[in-house]
Amino acid sequence: MDQFALSLFPERQIFTVAEVNAAIRVLLDENFQDIWISGEISGVKIATSGHCYFTLKERDSQLSCVCYRTSLRYLRCKPQDGLHVLARGRVDVYEQRGQYQFLVEAIEPQGVGALQLAFEQLKKKLAAEGLFEASRKRALPRFPKRIAIVTSPTGAVISDFIEIVSRRFPGLHIRLYPAQVQGEGAVQDVCRGIQYFSASKWAEVVVVARGGGSLEDLWTFNEEAVARAIAACSVPVISAVGHETDFTIADFVADLRAPTPSAAAELVVCTRQELLDRIAGIEQKIAQTVRYRVAMLDRRLRQQGIERALSLLHRSIGRRLQQVDDGEYRMREVLRRTIESRKRQLQDLDRRLRVFDLRPRLAQDRRRMEAAELAAVHAIRLRLNEHRRKLETCAAKLQQLSPLRVLERGYAIVMGPGEEVLTRPVAAGSEVRIRVAEGEMRAEVK
Repeated sequence: MDQFALSLFPERQIFTVAEVNAAIRVLLDENFQDIWISGEISGVKIATSGHCYFTLKERDSQLSCVCYRTSLRYLRCKPQDGLHVLARGRVDVYEQRGQYQFLVEAIEPQGVGALQLAFEQLKKKLAAEGLFEASRKRALPRFPKRIAIVTSPTGAVISDFIEIVSRRFPGLHIRLYPAQVQGEGAVQDVCRGIQYFSASKWAEVVVVARGGGSLEDLWTFNEEAVARAIAACSVPVISAVGHETDFTIADFVADLRAPTPSAAAELVVCTRQELLDRIAGIEQKIAQTVRYRVAMLDRRLRQQGIERALSLLHRSIGRRLQQVDDGEYRMREVLRRTIESRKRQLQDLDRRLRVFDLRPRLAQDRRRMEAAELAAVHAIRLRLNEHRRKLETCAAKLQQLSPLRVLERGYAIVMGPGEEVLTRPVAAGSEVRIRVAEGEMRAEVK
């Protein structure tokens, strides 16, 4: 009897990490290819490899995105933080980290001014590369014989252009490169037309033209590919796109901007009459020059004999004058050296005289005498002051000892007939003189 093994548990299915990631990748490829996702860009980062990494987010969710270098260079609008966009691409798995990400292949800005934003971004980029510099602009040929134009073969632009050029200067060669100037494939057509004339070397000037329209209608000429084709063209390029108020990237890169296609036709060639008038003016100037030269030669032939004699005389006089100049120069030099020698001798004599000059000695003696006089006067003054002080001291002492000071206290001096000072009584009837502090009196003794 056969025995059957009864399994109580289902057999486990084991996958490796790589197998799971590969299976998820296949699943995502089947369901999320060529899709559009809307969101706000944040965290833009350009790696050294040239790839651009950022995040698409909305209020409660976010998605990691990567734009490879090969796709980034062709984006009309470059990723920028805070920009609301529609991104086209596919969902992929980065197996090394087991992380799914959105591979971006195209970006379209959303909201008002989206095209204007893309325009400003590309303009800023090309300006930084120097494509708008005036130094790289080339001058147009003055009289081009072969003119190329890249535009639509069915529009009014080409018919007006041919009519104006033919009217202004018949007989010029015009070649048209038929190209779409709007819609899908227009960028490639315009680039191929510019590259064709650049490589063929047939044209002397290339005109890129289309009629007016909205910003969307003119967008072909705001593409980076068209701008770089114009910059790389081997012959001068005129941009004649839209109306006078319309500006495109092609206008900034081209060697010359024309306000309209009709204006480009007028700028590229002058009228036949203008050229004929210019030729006539040149002929008139040449005739005047020839007549003037003939008259001068005739006058020179008639005066050649006199002029030769005058020339010889002038040369002879010139040589004599040169000799006079040389003699004057030598004489001035001799005089200068003589004067300098005499000045040196005079300076030596002056130094020698100063040695025997008595004036410094007399001045020194005078200063000594004046100093001695001043010292003597000062000494005399000191002695006088000292004697004056002594005299004043003696006078003060004498005044203190003077009897007159006693009289001031009420005393008197009695003098006898013989003018002697009485110290004892005298006989009656004697006449005496009494001196007091403020005068004298006479009295008779009783």
